Amino acid sequence: MAMPFSFKSAFQSLYREKWINILSIFTVASSLLIVTLVVFSLYNLELLANRLPDRFSMIVYLKDTVSEKDVQDVLDTLKKRQDVSGLKYISRESALKELKVALKDASHVLEGLEENPLASSVEVKLKTDYVSGTAAALISEELKKIPGVNDVYYGEKIAEAIHLLKRSIQNISIIIFLAISMGVIFVTYSTVKILFYRKKDEIEILKLLGATVGFIRAPFLIEGGIIGFSGGMLGILGAFLFYFGVTYRLSIVIPVIKTLVFPLEILIALPLTGLVLGIIGSAIAIGRLRF
Repeated sequence: MAMPFSFKSAFQSLYREKWINILSIFTVASSLLIVTLVVFSLYNLELLANRLPDRFSMIVYLKDTVSEKDVQDVLDTLKKRQDVSGLKYISRESALKELKVALKDASHVLEGLEENPLASSVEVKLKTDYVSGTAAALISEELKKIPGVNDVYYGEKIAEAIHLLKRSIQNISIIIFLAISMGVIFVTYSTVKILFYRKKDEIEILKLLGATVGFIRAPFLIEGGIIGFSGGMLGILGAFLFYFGVTYRLSIVIPVIKTLVFPLEILIALPLTGLVLGIIGSAIAIGRLRF
């Protein structure tokens, strides 16, 4: 009996004070829309950052004196390493052919060479967890100790940049979410507090009739939850309008925008986040009030 009454009372209060509640819902929606746009941007940056390690590789240069058996031994040793995800052997002949293709407009540079100056090499792909400046440096030193290996080249700055980019994306997303969440909680806190004072006479009557504190607080918690949930739904609508506006309009000028992905998880996460934050804001508001 208590819960139906609480819901009925909450909806009646939302209707009676519709203007302040509509304003609060739009404020929450704007805040959650910012969260959505940030998540959308960071999600696509995260996808990009996750693809970068796949493009990162180390080049293991072999000594000029290595035999076919030595090359096979090096390859077998590399395959056994847990930090290696893939290998590609490049012979001296193949390296020269690739160089000629790359220098096709300046092929005269290679004219007059009596012998192939390039060394055989192995392109080593690292697993994602090992793509960082520190890890790549350690792996490079270990690979240099393998018999038949002359030198190892790795893009230290590239590896470190990839690692820092991924960490920065994660940290920025956490900071922005916490900041916006505090804003949503404050909005619902202020709204519920105002509604409480406007219903003070009704609350006094309920107290005289013997209503418990929980019975009186329940409608306010429901109101806060509805405000947060409604703001989340409006936030999704705004995010979709933004997404389709960007992808369909700007993609005509900037085709790469078509590759942007809208995370469907937001469809569930955003209203639930608004609901939870709304209830938290309401709980804080009525928790600080004396009945």
